[in-house]
Amino acid sequence: MSSLDLSRGNSQKNQPLGLQELEQRDRFIHRHIGPSEQDIAEMLQTLGMSSLEELIDKVVPDSIRMSGELDLPESRPETEVLDELRVLANRNTVAKSMIGMGYHSTILPGVIQRNLLENPGWYTAYTPYQPEVSQGRLEALLNFQQMVIDLTGMEVANASLLDEATAAAEAMNFCKRISHGKSMRFFVAHDCHPQTVDVLKTRAEPMDFELVYGNIHEQFDSPDPDLFGALIQYPGTFGDIHDLENLIEKWHRSGTMVAVASDPLSLVLLKPPGELGADVVVGSTQRFGVPMGFGGPHAAFFAAKEKNLRSIPGRIIGASLDRRGKTALRMALQTREQHIRRE
Repeated sequence: MSSLDLSRGNSQKNQPLGLQELEQRDRFIHRHIGPSEQDIAEMLQTLGMSSLEELIDKVVPDSIRMSGELDLPESRPETEVLDELRVLANRNTVAKSMIGMGYHSTILPGVIQRNLLENPGWYTAYTPYQPEVSQGRLEALLNFQQMVIDLTGMEVANASLLDEATAAAEAMNFCKRISHGKSMRFFVAHDCHPQTVDVLKTRAEPMDFELVYGNIHEQFDSPDPDLFGALIQYPGTFGDIHDLENLIEKWHRSGTMVAVASDPLSLVLLKPPGELGADVVVGSTQRFGVPMGFGGPHAAFFAAKEKNLRSIPGRIIGASLDRRGKTALRMALQTREQHIRRE
């Protein structure tokens, strides 16, 4: 009988089904709660048994049964158990993590945690589509851009991307757009972070880019001339710091664009990539007090030269004047973005 048939059959054609009979037995709530007392009674009657205990006796072999009560210790207060667990935990030897790879433990001031990280108005990764009503937020993003410009030595920066690996993939596409060359080969230094390399592989495949992996030291003597771009980690994932100025100059002579993935905290001391001649600089700002958080949320940065401003991905915040002649912040050059741009 169809589940949509509301009659009992030919013998009782004119008698409608009751609500209990119409109830759907295959729904989650019935599978989750389990059989009712009536269901159990009907099951036992069908099996010819008087109780669930008799059913268990018939089904479960004696060889796997345990007689007697469970051997459990006496109950204890929760506070006492927690104290003992703390004593056991303190016996662990906590080693200092030197893994790095772009993610590091940070010191997070309580005022920042409470008012920014735990404030829903701040911890979303997206900028608003109607920014004129969010001047305070846009000011924070503008300050972020200026901080990135100061640290990297570049001329312009965007209002962040998702993570460093994503920014590196965008830098690869950026280099191809700017180079205008026929080469489809992109050099990736051997000491780039492994997660960055994985994302580059994913992005390169549909674009038909050929990733060329190599030792950065070999490129100093004889840089590969058949490249549209190159990515260098500064400092490298192993902590090495290279003097990149001469190498970048040689690559530029052959028309190769150079992207530098950098640690922003190291740029407080190191020579900025912009002064070394880099065309684009990317990295993660997790180092500036953001907890690792099992992989996120983090914010990448993307900085480049002003002449290539229209090829920069992501949002860019700029300053303008309102109708009263006062300074007002807004998203700039939105024709670059997906929700406006026409291919």
